[in-house]
Amino acid sequence: MPVQTDRVVVITGANSGLGLCSALAMAAHGAKVLMACRDPERGRTALDQVRGVATGPEPVLVQLDLADLGSVRSAVGDLSGQLTHLDVLMNNAGVMALPLRRTAEGFESQFGTNHLGHFALTVELLPLLRAADAPRVVTISSQAHRIGRIRWDDPNWHQTYRRWPAYGQSKLANLLFAFELDRRARAAGSPLRSVAAHPGYASTHLQAAGPEMSGNRLMAMTTGLGNRLLAQSAGMGALPQLFAATAPSAEGGDYYGPDGAFESRGHPTKVDASPAARDRAAWERMWSLSEDLTGARSDL
Repeated sequence: MPVQTDRVVVITGANSGLGLCSALAMAAHGAKVLMACRDPERGRTALDQVRGVATGPEPVLVQLDLADLGSVRSAVGDLSGQLTHLDVLMNNAGVMALPLRRTAEGFESQFGTNHLGHFALTVELLPLLRAADAPRVVTISSQAHRIGRIRWDDPNWHQTYRRWPAYGQSKLANLLFAFELDRRARAAGSPLRSVAAHPGYASTHLQAAGPEMSGNRLMAMTTGLGNRLLAQSAGMGALPQLFAATAPSAEGGDYYGPDGAFESRGHPTKVDASPAARDRAAWERMWSLSEDLTGARSDL
């Protein structure tokens, strides 16, 4: 990783897993890291870890609940009060295969947290991003985007809910957003690069959260066993998003993942997105839908 001195980085979900690994790496290479976390107690514990490796400015904890647009607006206000510019926004936080839950605004929780919260955060932070010389937005998707289909008539699952298709929809939405953001930035002549990444199969708590919320102890044990036997480490899983955020060769509109079999493990390489994710009409349609649902609008 190149030296990150003088770069300002915001990472969502930085209290554990891929987000914490990314925060540790960025801080160790000299960046000013702002850790946007939902849980204050877990955030403070992670902050101490990042502080312990930081070679540049003191890392900062920012309160952010992506499942509450009021919290998103409050976080944007906090960041705007602290920063003059933002070099990297890493849209990392996410939930997976949860039982049906709804956000503060009534969105299905996976679509609301993984996509809509990040959409609103990114759009509201564009003035800070545009004040940087070479800003990047890195959005984390998943191989599960390949099973995703956008339910344009019912994206928030008011009809029959299915947790895995809902997760796939949210991860497909991440890519539609990332690619449309890059297209708009290029059309506007902006230096902003919007890059996407996925971690492959990485051992984090993400897999166990859904079974734990459902009270399915057997599935929770199974996912834990799979993480121990099959998954790569969270540190390895974070490499594609760190490459997308820092590598000089990472281009806007690209998608990075592991280079091993089935993109499940390995080092970062450019990978292909599904045909559904490369549908340019769907990019713009998702952007318009997201504006309508969140009220966040950009002049890009």
